[in-house]
Amino acid sequence: MIYHKLGRLPHKRHVQFRKPNGELYHEELFGKEGFSGHASLLYHLHPPTVLLKMEQPQSVKPEIAREVNMEPLNLKGFDIAPEGDYIKSRKVLFLNNDLWIGLMAPSKSMDAYFYRNSDADEMLFIHKGHGILHSPFGQLPFQYGDYLIIPKGTIYQLEFEGTDNMILFIESKSSIRFPKRYHNEFGQFLEHSPFCERDIRLPQNLESHEEEGQFVIKTKKHGMIYPYTYKYHPFDLVGWDGYNYPYAFSIFDFEPITGRIHLPPPIHQTFEGQNFVVCSFVPRLYDYHPDSIPAPYHHSNIDSDEILYYVDGDFMSRNNIRPGQFTLHPGGIPHGPHPGAIERSIGKKGTEELAVMIDPFNPVSITKEAMEIAIDDYYKAWHF
Repeated sequence: MIYHKLGRLPHKRHVQFRKPNGELYHEELFGKEGFSGHASLLYHLHPPTVLLKMEQPQSVKPEIAREVNMEPLNLKGFDIAPEGDYIKSRKVLFLNNDLWIGLMAPSKSMDAYFYRNSDADEMLFIHKGHGILHSPFGQLPFQYGDYLIIPKGTIYQLEFEGTDNMILFIESKSSIRFPKRYHNEFGQFLEHSPFCERDIRLPQNLESHEEEGQFVIKTKKHGMIYPYTYKYHPFDLVGWDGYNYPYAFSIFDFEPITGRIHLPPPIHQTFEGQNFVVCSFVPRLYDYHPDSIPAPYHHSNIDSDEILYYVDGDFMSRNNIRPGQFTLHPGGIPHGPHPGAIERSIGKKGTEELAVMIDPFNPVSITKEAMEIAIDDYYKAWHF
């Protein structure tokens, strides 16, 4: 990540840093992997540890419909019902020990409580809606097509400008990061990377709330929500610096890599975590060899499941696909373009498709909520 800082900071780490009245500011290390991962140093007006009340935790563990699955599935994501409560709106559809994948349609801004996922890094892909992500690190405006990456343990609220919102989410037990092959040894993006530092939007407009009261932070840990009430507003930083903070990246800033003949999905890779990758399919020119076949060839997902979330446009390898749909092609069996897609692609100059692909390298289980929006007999889509 990129070093970033906002607000006021002392000249050295872990030294006296005082308010105008002589009292000390309260320093907090917000870091990963003990003391050896990405970290930021936060300077609070008040100690972040003054807990007033702990309420009984509530489970948000999804109900599993299929522990193991070998059936291709097609889900109608837009059938997910809107919910006013942010946590209740999060519908997990696929999961394994590395990540949870789901969809949510929150119809209201978060104003009754703050949220902290202490289980996982989060990736929120904004399919519908716009607004502001508020966190101790500052404000991060978001809109259609944005990926929001929120590090594990970040306290935040989402403020929406309207009620029609749809968000694809990933919860990853490991850090969500940009692919290592896009960086040099110093961490700078290389020239062949499909994006660079200029495309990453960082938090701005630091909010320093000097408020005392009762502030509810609902913390997710071990698949449970723990309602904690704190004495001081969690957005009370006067300054921070480091490498561990939320940021935004737009799918529209992904510059596609093209070639004379069809190139495989790794050219679309945008993020990675332990045992999974995330790819962005964006509008692009097709292959330009005179005999090229732009549609992908049949391939076997021997070592991974393939999950595609369709955002917009006409996805060239599929028939009868609409925005908001998911397809799951399980590992261990081949899959490929739907009937007619190969011939249909020949001679075309480009595509306007927009989609997010998630490849888990360990099989996913299917939740009850996923099966409730599944299209019957999707496996017959390859019948001629």
